[in-house]
Amino acid sequence: MDSPIADFLRSYAASDTARFHMPGHKGHGPLGCEALDITEIQGADSLYEADGIIAQSEQNAAALFGTGRTLYSTEGSSQCIRAMLYLALQNRPKGTAPVILAARNVHKAFVYAAALLDFTPVWLWPEGEESLLQCPVSAPQVAAALDAMEAPPAAVYLTSPDYLGGMADIEAIAKVCHSHGTVLLVDNAHGAYLRFLRPSRHPMDQGADLCCDSAHKTLPVLTGGAYLHISKNAPAAFAEKARQAMALFGSTSPSYLTLASLDLCNQTLAGDYPARLAEMEERLTQLRRRLAERGWQVEDTDPLRLTLAAPAGETGLTLARRLRESAMECEYADEEHLVLMLTPDNRPEELERLEQALGFAPAPPKEKAPLPQARGEQAMPLRQALFAPQETVAANQALSRVCGAPTVSCPPAVPIAVSGERIGPEALTLFEHYGVERVDVVKE
Repeated sequence: MDSPIADFLRSYAASDTARFHMPGHKGHGPLGCEALDITEIQGADSLYEADGIIAQSEQNAAALFGTGRTLYSTEGSSQCIRAMLYLALQNRPKGTAPVILAARNVHKAFVYAAALLDFTPVWLWPEGEESLLQCPVSAPQVAAALDAMEAPPAAVYLTSPDYLGGMADIEAIAKVCHSHGTVLLVDNAHGAYLRFLRPSRHPMDQGADLCCDSAHKTLPVLTGGAYLHISKNAPAAFAEKARQAMALFGSTSPSYLTLASLDLCNQTLAGDYPARLAEMEERLTQLRRRLAERGWQVEDTDPLRLTLAAPAGETGLTLARRLRESAMECEYADEEHLVLMLTPDNRPEELERLEQALGFAPAPPKEKAPLPQARGEQAMPLRQALFAPQETVAANQALSRVCGAPTVSCPPAVPIAVSGERIGPEALTLFEHYGVERVDVVKE
């Protein structure tokens, strides 16, 4: 498979052309990559008006992912989340409402999009008590929620895989959405690689209409590289207006280094990547089995994630510190869990080091009180609250105040309280549990 973006950058760097254009480093600098870092010069195409090398590379990606259209983002899935919500709202059929039915464990980019696009989210909550980062919902639950609505929403929105690795039944939920006259949007930020499993487990192959992938999270792509995927079966307007939607939320100065990494990733995916992925999947399956035999509670996750429940006397945070002492860094840790993300670029000896460092679990996980769900009353519209004058208060002083900007770290960037919600005692419990010390609230 060709790599038109990377080829152009290399050719331009080798040409010794005098650069009387942006960027200011003129192709020289301490990083060593400056010669490949350019702007939209002649022949380099333009991301939001692409009809040259970028368009060619995106067509390669669409062929690899089997989509109707795939567009590049250099600003991560956050840009793609906003764009796909915009597409669903702007092109919703007559009779549908400017509402998005969403599982509650959304990334905060969803909340910001709700404010910018001025739509109303209706939340799907998990049927049982779960981590803040998880919101497993079933197809019957989605069907019941849709049946209860006066009009079909512009879209149903899911996060799958979630931050702990839980995966939704996309195929069943997509069928429910389509039978109810709406579309399914999936934040698949952590699952770009799922397309290259055999069989594929990617949302685009399971019935989703729009989907975003953070390529940089699980594929060999520079940070910020992402995809917006549009299904072959999605409404035609989605593909026709996709470039416009991306431009609405993206910088006019996209990184050509990131674009080149997306471009070169196509060659990797078209080559031996599926075989290497299968090898890593098998290694990780065997590692999970051995850890379970050593007393670890291994959670059910997507294939390239290892999520461990913290044993009694430990927390995910103490486990993370133990790994750090052995020169290993995890993806995420909290009181209950340790999360590690692997790819075919992790070497077998790294898995051996990990297994050795973990050793035997000292005890089974302690039975813990379930965490509450912070179902705060919507005291004012989300958009109004996010743009209202705000002040920052100590989290333990936020009871009964109206949430302004959602105050969460990234990772995991899943809001406890959403803009416009009145903060209740359940939210205070979660603030303390997840170490949130200060909260932005609407000024009274």
